[in-house]
Formats: sequence, structure tokens, C-alpha cells
Amino acid sequence: MYAQRAFRDIVNIGPHCLERFIDSTNAPEIKALDIELAGCSNLSGTYQVGRVTPPNHTIFYSLKGSGKILTPSGEYALPASSVIILPAHQSFEVQINQFDETSATPDATEVTKSEASEVQDKINAGKAPRAQIEQSSEPAPAADQELRAEQAPRADQEQWDIIWLNLSDCPRWQHFFDVEHPVQHNIELSGLHHAMELLYLETNSQHRQAVIPIIQQYLQHIATPVKSTHQVRLSALFAAVEKQLQFNWDIDALVDKVHYSAPHLHRLCLAQFGRSPMQHVIYLRMVRAKNLLISTQWPIAYIANYVGYSNVFTFSKRFKKSQGMPPSEFRQRQSLH
Repeated sequence: MYAQRAFRDIVNIGPHCLERFIDSTNAPEIKALDIELAGCSNLSGTYQVGRVTPPNHTIFYSLKGSGKILTPSGEYALPASSVIILPAHQSFEVQINQFDETSATPDATEVTKSEASEVQDKINAGKAPRAQIEQSSEPAPAADQELRAEQAPRADQEQWDIIWLNLSDCPRWQHFFDVEHPVQHNIELSGLHHAMELLYLETNSQHRQAVIPIIQQYLQHIATPVKSTHQVRLSALFAAVEKQLQFNWDIDALVDKVHYSAPHLHRLCLAQFGRSPMQHVIYLRMVRAKNLLISTQWPIAYIANYVGYSNVFTFSKRFKKSQGMPPSEFRQRQSLH
């Protein structure tokens, strides 16, 4: 059982960590999405940030390397391509992997709630350094060199690259309180990362505004309920089918690809698509065929081969059954619109 941890407001960020803050001063457009603060961080060496009952929701996404998040409900690893949603008012602590607490200075920057709030206010006001938050007391030069040597990243210390967002506790993000599994793995959010970097760098307000819908789409994607394992495997299976529609897919090939029995795959496809596995393959082929008939001047025989029918007459018969007309007539009608 996970041992209950005493959480504290703490900011312990070493000199090798680089952070680019996005706030209402350099990107006021984020207010439209109820984003209070966000950032892109390249972390190495010492990184330890803790919050006690924060008033906002927090999202961390791992781009490279790995870290760990401690919450009252447990400890979560956050490897590359993973995202964690931390709802408002839930304490947490985030650390880069391989962080050694014994190497931290005795007076690591532990702050009270009021001090943490003051630091946050300074960041929002643009008064605090973007790269890091220094300790208030400066060591003597000799001690400073010794401390920096201790804090230098070891050869086996990997870099952890992340993006993070603080979202207001408001109706837009209310569903974050209902997240059953806080960590989602194998999530592709590199587009969100690029959008945030552009938002940080862009000085033109109109250009920044153009990025906001992209960020909104990614945040809505994160907010959708986590798919079941079966849904994920089915999606991966038919994504592979779509990439190779010319392949001679049959039920044996499908079950071999997804590692389900034929009856089980049949039940899952009926539940998710309302079609049997082979009917869904045909459906995907007809969707592709329609798109090619509309967008290209390829010969029908060529399209038939492209979507998995070596016999053009078999393809025409199947297409007519699906669309109510042969492919040549379908193409002709579409050209008139």
C-alpha cells in the first residue's frame, strides 16, 4: 500500500534547468482558454517542485526522458509520450528521475504557501528569472563553485523535457475532477509542444491568436475519456489496415495482427463499429475508393488495385452494393457538383 506522504510547497530547481514561461504578460491570448500559466522546460540535474492544494489544474507532458509525480493516491512514472492530469486542490510533487534527495543542499528552497504565492506573482509579473528561481541567500564564491560541482548533472543523468500547463478551476475544465486514470501513455502531443514554443516566441498578436485553436484542440483531446485497452487495440489494428488496404486482409490476418481470437474480435467490432471485422475492412476500402474517385483522375482499375481488389469487376460490384451505383457513375455525379 502506498504510504501517505506529507506534501509541502517547494521549489528546488538546479542551475542546469531551462524554463520558458508563457503567461498573460507575454501571451495574453491564453486567457481565452482559461490557461493561467504554462511552460516548456528542459530539465537536468536537480528539479523538485511541490504544491499543497493548488487552486488550479496542472497538466504535465513528457517529451523526452522521464520523471515521477507523487500524489496522495500514489506515485506515477511519467516516461516519454505520457501525460498526467492533476486536478485542482490535489497536492503533488514532481521530480526528475534519478533525483537524489541526499545531494540537495540542507536548506533546499522550501517555501511556505505565502512565499510560493509570492514567487508565482513575480513570475506572472515578469520579475522573476525565466530560466530558474535562485535561492535567496548567495553562497560565497568558493562554496558556490563546490555547490555547482555537486549540482552538475552526472553522466548517467538523462535530460527530461516537458511541457506543462496550469488551467483555471472553472466550468471549462470541471471534468478534470472526474479523471479516473490520471496518467495516459503513448499520447502524441508534440504538436502542442510546437504550438506552445511558437506562442512563447511570437511577438505578433495575430500570429499568437492563430495558435490558440491548435492548443485548444490538443487540450480537448487530452480531456476525452481514456479509451479501454480493447478500443486502443482495435484502433491500432484498423489504422494498420488503412495503411495497407491493398493487402489481402482476411479474418486470419486480422486476428494474427491484433492477437485476439476470431469470435472475440467479432464481438468487439460489433460493439465498437456495428460491423463485423471484414465488413469494417470493406467499409474502409469503400471510403478510400470514394475519396480517390473524387480527388483523382486515376483509372478505376488502378483504384480497385489500390484498395485491395485485383479484379475490377469484383470492385465495381462491391462498390455498387455499398453506394448504390457503380464507381464510374459515382465519379460522374460528383464531377457535376
